[in-house]
Amino acid sequence: MSKKLYIKTYGCQMNAYDSTRMGDVLAPLGYAPVEGPLEADLVILNTCHIREKAEEKVYGELGRMRVEKERRAKLGQKMMIAVAGCVAQAEGEEIIKRAPFVDMVFGPQSYHKLPELLEKAAAREKPVELEFPQVQKFDFLPEETATPGSAAFLAVQEGCDKFCTFCVVPYTRGAEYSRAAADVLREARQLVDKGACEIMLLGQNVNAYHGAGADGESWSLAQLIRALAEIPGLKRIRYTTSHPRDMREDLMEAHAQVPQLMPYLHLPVQSGSDRVLKAMNRKHTAAEYIVIIESMRGSRADMAFSGDFIVGFPGETEADFEDTMALVRHVGYAGAYSFKYSPRPGTPAAEMEQVPEAVKDARLQRLQALLVSQAKAFNESWVGREMEVLLERDGKYEGQLVGRSPYMQAVHVRDSAQLRGQMVRVKITGASASSLTGELVIPGLSGDLERECA
Repeated sequence: MSKKLYIKTYGCQMNAYDSTRMGDVLAPLGYAPVEGPLEADLVILNTCHIREKAEEKVYGELGRMRVEKERRAKLGQKMMIAVAGCVAQAEGEEIIKRAPFVDMVFGPQSYHKLPELLEKAAAREKPVELEFPQVQKFDFLPEETATPGSAAFLAVQEGCDKFCTFCVVPYTRGAEYSRAAADVLREARQLVDKGACEIMLLGQNVNAYHGAGADGESWSLAQLIRALAEIPGLKRIRYTTSHPRDMREDLMEAHAQVPQLMPYLHLPVQSGSDRVLKAMNRKHTAAEYIVIIESMRGSRADMAFSGDFIVGFPGETEADFEDTMALVRHVGYAGAYSFKYSPRPGTPAAEMEQVPEAVKDARLQRLQALLVSQAKAFNESWVGREMEVLLERDGKYEGQLVGRSPYMQAVHVRDSAQLRGQMVRVKITGASASSLTGELVIPGLSGDLERECA
């Protein structure tokens, strides 16, 4: 009889990938995924430490899990609870103290050890695995068992050596590590064989990729992308998240020369103020960032960009904030993520003089209003034009599917239910700040389209 597994994933796309791979590790032990925690024998909270109040959200969820675990115990049933990911890495011992009913705690570098941890937990130990092992977890992972769908994630790089003063990633994910190109290519071929025609390459600093290549030399991300583009059936390649310091010339050239590489780049800048960027330890200036943007647009006119912004970083003045607004106006983003600064324990910025919350709130509202207006303008520029859309999931209405454009826009397409998982040509008929609507250019045609992504 199979055991039931529920994994709740918080935060980034890397965590989503990690959750999938934890399922692969547990599948040989008889664990099958279920939709919710109430029916699960093992619940794993795969946590993220980036967002505000991350720890409180985890403890709140643990409180709800405790009620269910105690209910099960009264019925003579067993339920195991594990906390994984970056909050586990940062707060592991504290989690056991505050939530002693938790059975296992392990960081993002240790999920390949799940069988061993489960064995210890079954023996009534409370294993806490928070090491950064010399041998990487990727060397121990089994082949993926889940069907990826038409779009799939693929981790190629992990960890960070940048030590931005606001960020916990170097402390929770460890030093930068890049997988060997042969391993990445093998996994990519498996994903394509299972039906994926789009792959998103993942890494905390993905454009810092420097894995061992087939020629014995260290490959850049651009070299890896060119090799991936040779895989038959792989129609789209994306990557995230990048750092401005690692935008090499060969990667910019790849955007102009590799048709499968999408004309969209998520490139966080965090601030438009050089003074704030220095305090953040970003080691790039606003001008250097803009040079990257303009260089890429010069080599590929249809490039679009998204970014990350932190408002109210310690010491940020009104003039600093206006520098950020000026940079946003200059770049013109297709999309962006923006947040108020919130201190992360153990990071240098947490000890700096903080900006009042009311000031942060007001600045964030102004920035988000500008970013939303830019996203809406970008989306509206597509009305009346055609684009290729990869249809991925059900829409709100019967017969409707939602897909992704080359620019990561959500596109709602009517009369398309028979084309799930296919790349189709769509004429855009409407736009908002967050999505597009459109209609099939050739309604009802499925023969040729179905052969594009199979």
